Amino acid sequence: MDNLYDRDFNLWVERTAIAIRNKDIKSMDWDNLLEEIEDMGASQKRALRSYTQRLIEHILKLNYWESESDRCSSGWRIEIANFREQIANILEDSPSLKNYLAENYSTWFERSRNLLKATETFDLSKSQIISLEQILKDDFFVIK
Repeated sequence: MDNLYDRDFNLWVERTAIAIRNKDIKSMDWDNLLEEIEDMGASQKRALRSYTQRLIEHILKLNYWESESDRCSSGWRIEIANFREQIANILEDSPSLKNYLAENYSTWFERSRNLLKATETFDLSKSQIISLEQILKDDFFVIK
């Protein structure tokens, strides 16, 4: 099955599922199966990081990008609600990622803030870190 993995991934998945269902250990492509399982976990972590950073960015935009607030704030609020929903879905499916989120949140917050600072579009010099608990609350939008 090794060559099949490289030639036709979907067929490889189907045959691997059949082999697992039949407990056919001899025909298992263990190396590629392990790689796929590890990638599934990494994919969940990447999605959680991405949604969290986007949530932070939109909260900061909503609070500090005054020149665009009238025009964009309703869209930012919709995006904020969407990012929270996506984060909640990931954590519902994989509750163990709550620890990963908590451990990395301050780093992700700083990265998001630095990215927005680099645009020089608005002043974030007085911005402070928003707690993870706050940013995930459905009714939290405004810092001021």
